[in-house]
Amino acid sequence: MALGNPRFDPRQQQRGYQIRVNHRIRVPEVRVIGADGGMLGVLQTHEALRMAQSLGLDLVEVNPKTDPPVCKILDFGKYKYEEKKKQAQARRNQSVVEIKEIKLRPKTDDHDIAFKVKAARRFLEAGHKVKFTVRFRGREITHPEKAHEQLDFILKALEDVSNMEQRPSMEARAMSVIIAPKPAIMQKVAAQRAALEKARQLAEKEGRPLPPAPPSVDLPEDEDDDDEDDDDDDSDGDGDGDETTGDDRAPKDGVTEMPKDGVTEMPKGGDSGSN
Repeated sequence: MALGNPRFDPRQQQRGYQIRVNHRIRVPEVRVIGADGGMLGVLQTHEALRMAQSLGLDLVEVNPKTDPPVCKILDFGKYKYEEKKKQAQARRNQSVVEIKEIKLRPKTDDHDIAFKVKAARRFLEAGHKVKFTVRFRGREITHPEKAHEQLDFILKALEDVSNMEQRPSMEARAMSVIIAPKPAIMQKVAAQRAALEKARQLAEKEGRPLPPAPPSVDLPEDEDDDDEDDDDDDSDGDGDGDETTGDDRAPKDGVTEMPKDGVTEMPKGGDSGSN
């Protein structure tokens, strides 16, 4: 038979703080706030509970850290609903800034770079940061100046809407730079979000359909060509270029090959085998 306290299991979900209501309030006396917001003073808990029940309301503990705890007479269901609305409103008011990553290669042509610059401009105008990453493969790492040229061209093309947050730097076999929207753009995005939230609240109050959320801006997958020619890079990256495989290998001396027409051809220079 096990003795002492049961063993603590960290895998079990720990219960957070729960609001005590009505008979769950076990202290002998509480400081009571009336349904109209007026202070009723310190009362016995059973007396405050009887007062709340006579009004068809609940006795809710709103501040358990004081002595005695503070309780309020109110409709607990309505109270939970309002608290949930406040939390949702706080989440909507948070300004979340994402970092959108755009990948390049040293051999990316000018047309693709121009397309990625347009996509980065849309990201910046939506209030997001952008990270450009130039990935090297094989011997491309020996020519980092090509990546510097690409990033300098991109920074110059976006200097009217962005500020450099992190200068170009090497990370393993990649060079990256991070740019952020200018303050004026962030103020414009904040004003748009505030107007959208105001329209949403007005529509909810009037019972109309809520306005649609603004569409997210993403880079099309078919345009992200950072891995489109990995096989070519592997062949000309670290090897010497004189290695052959498959059908490119020359036949060894003395070995016959069978052509498609079924006729056996002896290799040139071989012995005939008969006089």
